[in-house]
Amino acid sequence: MATIKDVAALAGISYTTVSHVLNRTRPVSEQVRLKVEAAIAQLDYVPSAVARSLKAKTTATIGLLVPNSLNPYFAELARGIEDYCERNNYCVILCNSDDDPDKQRSYLRVLLEKRVDGLIVASTGGDDGLAAGLASVRTPMVLVDRGIAGIETDLVRIDHEEGAYLATRHLLELGHRAIAFIGGPADTSVAQMRLAGYRRALTEAAVAVPERWVVESDFTSPGGYRAAVVLLERERPSAIFAGNDLLGIGVLRAAAERNIRVPSELSVIGFDDIQMSRYVYPALTTVGQSILQLGETAAEMLLHRITTPLLAVDRRIVTPNIVLRESTAPVPGVFAQYR
Repeated sequence: MATIKDVAALAGISYTTVSHVLNRTRPVSEQVRLKVEAAIAQLDYVPSAVARSLKAKTTATIGLLVPNSLNPYFAELARGIEDYCERNNYCVILCNSDDDPDKQRSYLRVLLEKRVDGLIVASTGGDDGLAAGLASVRTPMVLVDRGIAGIETDLVRIDHEEGAYLATRHLLELGHRAIAFIGGPADTSVAQMRLAGYRRALTEAAVAVPERWVVESDFTSPGGYRAAVVLLERERPSAIFAGNDLLGIGVLRAAAERNIRVPSELSVIGFDDIQMSRYVYPALTTVGQSILQLGETAAEMLLHRITTPLLAVDRRIVTPNIVLRESTAPVPGVFAQYR
């Protein structure tokens, strides 16, 4: 592999001059610059990012830690982050923890060892070890999707409780009273907030549902399918609020297998508005905001924090909207009474 000294020898100039050309640290003549560029092309020379970062004290990279890259939500979030960083000359190192707290902590160490300029962290939730690790981090950081107890840093997330309230209220406005809920793991803050929003809407409407209609699962389509099978083989609700779109897609599958028509016999609403929710059949009514925009906002906040580290902590809670599609409808023969 060619070195900077090889480039200098081929160009017939000193290697410090080559360094000035590469790093633009001192003006050089056009003739010298062309000689250096020709030598670089001939030797296929690749500058050392490590050496340049040691000199500049910056790597122009950020670390992104997500809990599950197979979840379309985090894939879309990562795309928004990457798009914004690319436009601003930053690279992104993506680490997927597979919802494994040990793997999550290991990747955090790797990213810090690589001297990334900043971190964007979407936590798996329920991990005190990660909170302890992040508490001592001095690298600029933004939390996205969910906060971490004890960590006071920049944050951007959807208002999970308000979104769940809106989803449940939408079903109530359609005349539904038998509304089941399928949520994520109970030890995660996201699942807790979405369950709280569901309960708040029901309480406000003076609607009681049996506890057996509140089912814990995981935030996956198979999890939604398994939970829906249990619900649909009992006394059937007229509507199901799925704690995210993947759960909702699993519900649609379980209903189709049992010849339960959605939405005429069962209304289903999800949460997040992932792209896939537009293309399932019937298209899934959901609650959300642009995930790509959420990612871009997180990246914008981080790059701003890198350049201005002494700013006050910035915490942005984004209110989601109902996205009406085909999977919800009024209860047959019942007019909405809750407004």
